[in-house]
Amino acid sequence: MQACSYLVKVYQIIERMQVKFGTDGWRAIIAKDFTFDNLKIATLAAADYFLDHSCRANGVCVGYDTRFMSPEFAEYTAGILSSRGLRVFLSDSFVPSPAVSLCCREMQLAGGIMITASHNPPVYNGLKIKASYGGPAFPETFALIEKNLAGINHGNAVTPRKVLIEKTDIKSIYLRHLKKHIDLDAIRKSQITVAHNAMFGAGQNVISRLFDKSTLTSYHCSLNPGFGGINPEPVPRYINDFVGFFKTRHADAAIITDGDADRVGMLDENGSFIDSHKIFAIILKYLAEEKKKSGDVAKTYALTDIIDRICRKNKLALHLLPVGFKHVSKLMTTHDILMGGEESGGIGVTSYLPERDGIYTGLLVLEVMASKQQSLSGLVKELFSEYGNFYYDRVDLHAGEKQKQAIIARSAKGDLRTVGDYRVTGFNDLDGYKYHFEGGWLLIRPSGTEPVLRLYCEADSPEKVENALRFAADLA
Repeated sequence: MQACSYLVKVYQIIERMQVKFGTDGWRAIIAKDFTFDNLKIATLAAADYFLDHSCRANGVCVGYDTRFMSPEFAEYTAGILSSRGLRVFLSDSFVPSPAVSLCCREMQLAGGIMITASHNPPVYNGLKIKASYGGPAFPETFALIEKNLAGINHGNAVTPRKVLIEKTDIKSIYLRHLKKHIDLDAIRKSQITVAHNAMFGAGQNVISRLFDKSTLTSYHCSLNPGFGGINPEPVPRYINDFVGFFKTRHADAAIITDGDADRVGMLDENGSFIDSHKIFAIILKYLAEEKKKSGDVAKTYALTDIIDRICRKNKLALHLLPVGFKHVSKLMTTHDILMGGEESGGIGVTSYLPERDGIYTGLLVLEVMASKQQSLSGLVKELFSEYGNFYYDRVDLHAGEKQKQAIIARSAKGDLRTVGDYRVTGFNDLDGYKYHFEGGWLLIRPSGTEPVLRLYCEADSPEKVENALRFAADLA
């Protein structure tokens, strides 16, 4: 009975404080729930976790992105952590999320906090917890931090200990690591030209420090906390302006990174969008077949089935995981994983870092192009000719709660016999509700970071994808 009362207390506090950890940390609307008061509670709970870590004496790091008030939130977070006696390495500028992960590992820290809401709309901010091994915190870590919320005295004043806070050039640490793991000389010698769309996010001023202006064109690489009125997510619906611009530049490829630069999308030389499914497959094919790398492969639930075919051909074990890179990262630290990734553009190679990194991933594709002396569209054609064509799309359904719950309830039964006109051949509920049908699959699941219902589909024709997604939206 005591245990039940304690759990009730924990969840009452979480509900009252509006600090809820989702797939990748805590995100909320600025000034509504993402406030200094709630940030204090979340940070104190994280501090209690860091103080129990074996590397606590080495301290923690704090980074931030380009969102509204992110520098102020980061400085406040550093002050809270220092008030608990933790040494804090505070970034001296905005940085990509993977730079904070790298800093944790390279400096053997107890962990880190990244102030970011990633690809969410501009009204959001949030924080990600990074672990000592150089990746997102495990699900168990989030559970411990949420549990710590119950013991926080909300009214207690905190006094920052400025002597424990050290401004640190985290971006330079990150750049040095990139240079070690990407064959930049091969890319330069191939005379590949590239455009980088940072989407006004934290990835700006990184690739520009690796290539000269004759090779690189930068786009949306300035501070704009409103992100031009769009979500900073590298998907087709948010890059229409960039595609038009890119076609006037006649570059060989484009790298598009999200708000904190841990996700990636690309354009080929024709301006066609290359999604994370194709990017993952191109890199895996390169590592396994050209570089002769071995190891297992980890993919989340909504990633293309072409990965399965590449693994079968190259005799690589495949791990199927729930949505969220934290599941991939955990496997990277406990198994011999060559690479892992997720549908939303987060891809990681373990030898580089057990973390997703949009900049590294985009540069690695340029390395593949240089090594094979092929265009990006050529790499896609090679992939399709060997493993079969596929088409993919995702719909984020901003429907009423009643409609969303009705769709979930209907799909959760697992008894659909058809998806539109296509016969169902299998069902899986590992994370959401996935129906395999003739020539493809449909996945229905609520988002862990936004108040939307996500509908995912892969099939062997664009018509099947469109019809299946329309069917899912009408299930209610």
